[in-house]
Amino acid sequence: MRTILKNILLFAIILSVASCSSFKAIERGHTLHSDEAFKTYLQNENIEITQNNDVELLNGAHAKFADMFGVIKEAKHHIHLEYFNFRNDSINKVLITLLAQKAKEGVEVRALFDAFGNMSNNKPLKKEHIEAIRAQGIELVKFDPINFPWVNHSVSRDHRKIVVVDGLVAYTGGINVADYYLTGIEGIGKWRDIHTRVEGAAVAKLQDIFLAMWNCETGQQIGGYKYYPQPADAGDAAVAVVDRWPGKNPKQMRQVYANAINAAKDSVTIVSPYFVPLRVIRKAINKALEDGVKVNIMLTAEGDIPLVPDGVWRIGYKFMKRGANVYMYNGGFNHSKVMCVDDSYMTVGSTNLNSRSLRYDYETNIFVFDKQDTRDLYDILAQDKKESFLLTKEIYKERSWWRRFCGFFVELLTPIM
Repeated sequence: MRTILKNILLFAIILSVASCSSFKAIERGHTLHSDEAFKTYLQNENIEITQNNDVELLNGAHAKFADMFGVIKEAKHHIHLEYFNFRNDSINKVLITLLAQKAKEGVEVRALFDAFGNMSNNKPLKKEHIEAIRAQGIELVKFDPINFPWVNHSVSRDHRKIVVVDGLVAYTGGINVADYYLTGIEGIGKWRDIHTRVEGAAVAKLQDIFLAMWNCETGQQIGGYKYYPQPADAGDAAVAVVDRWPGKNPKQMRQVYANAINAAKDSVTIVSPYFVPLRVIRKAINKALEDGVKVNIMLTAEGDIPLVPDGVWRIGYKFMKRGANVYMYNGGFNHSKVMCVDDSYMTVGSTNLNSRSLRYDYETNIFVFDKQDTRDLYDILAQDKKESFLLTKEIYKERSWWRRFCGFFVELLTPIM
């Protein structure tokens, strides 16, 4: 056992050192407004910023599914869905029934789910479920099936949540297809999350991501003008779609996140459920604190993965000691993955600020440059603060020595968590 632990720690240290490579970062001494500085960085990285978008924040799973189902009902040409999992429960059955009806009407329906994500939930889609869904005219594809030798499939998983309808409306964020997003989870309480509805030119970028993954996995060549209708000028928001594809741009997401923080002039507000960030993210947050930027971090007091909350508490406590306001959400499990910078821009997506998301998985976030959308997200987070408590030294010291030791151990394993 001692040898195994020693090897795990050695592996973690090697990965940690490897993650310390430098990259071109925004310096806070710049004279540009934070949004202008961050936009310049994205453009220099060849990440397109689309204009004339409308982004609607969907506060919770009830809002997401009500809105999405309404749009799916009106679909005329195609419906594309990419999720970490479709849990075999009641909300999934409602969705499948709706998709089957649209397929019957002649609408093309393609759905992609992650094999590991499916296996890891307690109500997976089994072979007979998948066959029954396909029999209803829905093309359902499993990303990277878990086959022998198994271990080679365990690293990079498709953690995205993307839906595109007729190439005109898209959804992305943190909400999978599962009942517990609506009803909560036993022993923890309600499951808190945020999603977005997107219209405008950014929809084509989300369509690109889905079709690239679909064609790669199926060998098909789906594409063409029918999937990319001319978008209307939907709104005033500029949107950058940032996608992490292992093997193509493995460092992009963490570098974009770090530079989004580096550009801040006044404040950064972060909400992340499995907050065991890589060094590049910690460095950006610490630099913001040193430069007098107000940093607010909302973490979840309880979690659904053993030991991880102990690491979250420990890391949150470290940032608190450096001057961050750290809020521990105790109204259930806060699964939201969002960030606001100044009053200028925000991000919502599937990316957790941990090694799994930033180093291994396929992830997608949208970065939205719109003051009203950013204020709307601040308003949502202000309500979440009412179900949180401010972390203090006294509160942290009340945790048992064992829980604090577990936190120390989890932090050592940051590179593989």
